[in-house]
Amino acid sequence: MRIILVTGLLFFCSALFAQRFTMGDSCFFLDGKPFQMISGEMHYTRVPREAWRQRMKMAKAMGLNTIGTYVFWNVHEPEKGVWDFSGNNDIAAFVKTAQEEGLWVVLRPSPYVCAEWEFGGYPYWLGREKGLVVRSLEPSYLAEYRKYIMEVGRQLAPLQVNHGGNILMVQVENEYGSYDSSKAYLDTNRAIFREAGFDGLLYTCDPAKDVARGYLPGLLPALNGVDRPPTVKQLVNRYHNGEGPYYIAEWYPAWFDGWGTRHHITPAAKYTGRLDSVLAAGISINMYMFHGGTTRGFMNGANYNDHRPFEPQVSSYDYDAPLDEAGNPTEKYFAFRSVIQKHLAFVLPPVPAPKPAISLGVSFTGLASLFDILPAPVSSLSPLTFEDLHQAYGYVLYRTFLHGGVSGMLSVQGLRDYGLVFVNGVRVGVLDRRLSLDSVLLTLPPGQVRLDILVENLGRINFGPYLLQNVKGITGEVFFGGAAVHHWQMFSLPFLRPSSLPFHSIAVSGTSPVVRRGTFTLEQPLDTYLDMHAWGKGCVWVNGHNLGRYWCIGPQQTVYVPAEWLKKGENEVIVFELLKPEQTSLIGIDHPVLNVVP
Repeated sequence: MRIILVTGLLFFCSALFAQRFTMGDSCFFLDGKPFQMISGEMHYTRVPREAWRQRMKMAKAMGLNTIGTYVFWNVHEPEKGVWDFSGNNDIAAFVKTAQEEGLWVVLRPSPYVCAEWEFGGYPYWLGREKGLVVRSLEPSYLAEYRKYIMEVGRQLAPLQVNHGGNILMVQVENEYGSYDSSKAYLDTNRAIFREAGFDGLLYTCDPAKDVARGYLPGLLPALNGVDRPPTVKQLVNRYHNGEGPYYIAEWYPAWFDGWGTRHHITPAAKYTGRLDSVLAAGISINMYMFHGGTTRGFMNGANYNDHRPFEPQVSSYDYDAPLDEAGNPTEKYFAFRSVIQKHLAFVLPPVPAPKPAISLGVSFTGLASLFDILPAPVSSLSPLTFEDLHQAYGYVLYRTFLHGGVSGMLSVQGLRDYGLVFVNGVRVGVLDRRLSLDSVLLTLPPGQVRLDILVENLGRINFGPYLLQNVKGITGEVFFGGAAVHHWQMFSLPFLRPSSLPFHSIAVSGTSPVVRRGTFTLEQPLDTYLDMHAWGKGCVWVNGHNLGRYWCIGPQQTVYVPAEWLKKGENEVIVFELLKPEQTSLIGIDHPVLNVVP
């Protein structure tokens, strides 16, 4: 009886505070009054949970009334049937924090997000499900997809505006028109969302050229990448019964970066007039991104199609956004704030002060050679993929033995994505999918020779037709001198807990990749940026947090360390370095370096 009474009380309270968010002919209505969303995209996974509120205060001070965010399937179900909505993955807490800060939320829980995110948000294990075809009506995919949306619904459906929460709208799929055009598939999406409890306003979003393929009759067709008011209204009217409301779901005042390419920078002046005209026309807008943050760990995606090479994205998701990677206001922030203020009937709150950053030095005290920390191997006649090994991200070392005293071309078919080749522990070559480098000429010494190939997953493709070809590792055969090489051992190296490795203090020699452990001491935790320009390639952990990758090819040359994950006293740094094992000098500086391509 007590449970029934409590449940009834909660239902009564949510109904009491529920509001109606509806579509009018030309605008949205919130409880019967015209409402214009001035929204900015910010992803909970890319910002430390401890910093969510600070970033939201910055959003309010710029004039935003709404936050847009994807929901990322692969962080919530990292392995099949294993769910995680805790810590930085607590999307419900993110939404509730926004409500506490007076912000509405546009939710984007589509199974596919793109977002420059690993596999477009799909969990890696879908790639080992036999016959599964993402973004389709294939039964095994729909079964997994449905389970995911049901879990998301349990977390977030009660937080919709019509239930007393602050979620205004929910997106069904994501730029589906750029991928396919099945209305039956989209309608199945809608039905699954409704079943999961998302009973408010649903919408689709697509670039202008793909709206016809990606919209679903009955749902609002939002637009991406269009900001001329006449064009926006014309397109929406065409597919929405000749009327609005009008919503630009992704407005791009900036862009993301790929390894080895220049950092994207766009002047604010190029976009202030466009923002002004959109707001003056009463069109709702979501800027992608308002604050990018960092794609930490191994979660960056990659681009690839028939007309461009494989291009993995960098870990910094600074995006040249109004808020920089650390959450500080930029020139673009203040320029957009001035535009937004013109369209508001109240004075915006003061802008919170920028966060200070510090310089520091790291003292390395421990070392572990890669070849000394290998786990037990898995053996197979042919190379096994990451998926075969039930490994999501990181590295796999492939080992076999050859008869020496000969020369020949080593060729790796289906390298995904980056490889270092070692003969008897000495590095003799680099393989790189970006550059179509999949072969190296070897001259083997006499006797039995140990051949090692360390392969790194640089990020699964997140956009385009190759979502179905996202298996990682060595995905084909390996040939030496024209003959297939068999009898392989695979060593999984996901680097989940590098702090537990057996470090020692012996000086390094040779070319083996190494893991270095160091410390630095703080009187007060403040932001810093680890300067990696003199290092080669690898990734960094601070106090157990994987902060992402670095690579000397740029443009990103620093790794952002948020103050929220530091502490007074001693802090731990771990660096896994692939190319320059002799490097021992590391400092933190007080500013990012994101635009250096040697």
